[in-house]
Order: sequence, then structure tokens, then C-alpha cells
Amino acid sequence: MTAPLKKPAFSRLSLTPLLAPLLATLVACSPASTTQGPVEITDHTPCDLDGMVLSEYPGPKAQLHYVDEIGQPLFFCDTTELFNVVLKPEQQRKVKAIYVQDMAQTDWDEPHGAWIDAKTAFYVVGSSRHGSMGPTIGSFSSKEAAEKFAAEFGGHVHPFSEITEDMSQLDGGALHDQMM
Repeated sequence: MTAPLKKPAFSRLSLTPLLAPLLATLVACSPASTTQGPVEITDHTPCDLDGMVLSEYPGPKAQLHYVDEIGQPLFFCDTTELFNVVLKPEQQRKVKAIYVQDMAQTDWDEPHGAWIDAKTAFYVVGSSRHGSMGPTIGSFSSKEAAEKFAAEFGGHVHPFSEITEDMSQLDGGALHDQMM
């Protein structure tokens, strides 16, 4: 004769409140969760290309988050520098996120915050406004804002996909630096 099955001291339903936070953590940390929000610049944040302190220069800044990087993104004191790095044929690292500043939402001379997804932004190439390294590429969240800027300061409006390596040359940047 077999003994009757004993009921466990706990039921599956009683474990649910304990497992829910663990499951949420596992889902949030899974590879499918690849979004990375922008990191705010401080008064001491340096440019990863040349060490210039970002807050000391005008114009749009940028940040690049790689899939294989944990922690701080690469910061650029100028959108032209960002494109110069991202558009190079030898750029093989997988990009998680790229952010630029929406210059319709922040002051050109002292930009703060206003981070937008660089791949959905519109850019003005060839304007009379300068950034940290001289002529720069203005970044905007809408085509209308970019067109308004171009009407006032010159240049041509392009989406991210139309920016080319030729548009992001870094030649002569030090010649334009007003603080050196």
C-alpha cells in the first residue's frame, strides 16, 4: 500500500511574489535590453578625442555608447568629431546608442542637456556657426528646426543617413580654436 502524497508546505502561488523581482531583473539585464540613455556632461567632462573640457566650448556635443562598453560613453566636444569617428570605414565596433544635442532646445554658446537620438536627428552642414573645433554640424530634433537654423546661419539640412565622411573632416580644427 502506498502512502498518500503529502502537500508541500508552500504552494507555487506563494513563490510568485518572491520570484517576480528576480524575473524582472533577469529581463532587464538580458541582451535584448540594449537601450542606453544619454549621460549628462559635467563641468569637467573631457572630450575622448582631444581632452578638451566640453563645457568650455560652444556648439553641439555628442556621445557614443558601444555595445561592448560598460559605464561612461565616449564624449565628443563637437558633432563633426563624432561623425569623423563613426563614419570611418575602420569603425567596426557595434554601436548601442548615439546622442547629440538638440540645438533648438539649448543655448549654442553654453549647451546643456537636450539630448536626442543622433540617428533620428537632422543636421545642418556648412553653417556660419562654430563649435569647439571651428565649423561644426548643427544637430536638431526636427527638420523644421534645422531648416530655420539654416535659413538664419546658412548651410544645408541632412538626415543622419546622408552625412558623409567628407562632411566631417577635422582638418584645421586647431586653427579655429579661439581658446588655444
